[in-house]
Amino acid sequence: MTTRLTALKPGLPAAITAIHAAEALHYRLNALGLRVGRQVQVLRQAAFQGPLHVRVGNTDIIIRRSDAACIELRAA
Repeated sequence: MTTRLTALKPGLPAAITAIHAAEALHYRLNALGLRVGRQVQVLRQAAFQGPLHVRVGNTDIIIRRSDAACIELRAA
């Protein structure tokens, strides 16, 4: 069963299965460590549809909700 990063509940780990984004965004997400097969975990969600605080490996990043919607996950 797959879901999007925006729908992942805080604290639950998941693995990235696909990134459905334009080439420029895909490269940017890749540079941040968001690659197919990597484990991710949402730490916090900002109020009013704000950005997500995400942990990828040992790195914490803040990602826009619109960018996070491009990332497809599978429960770990």
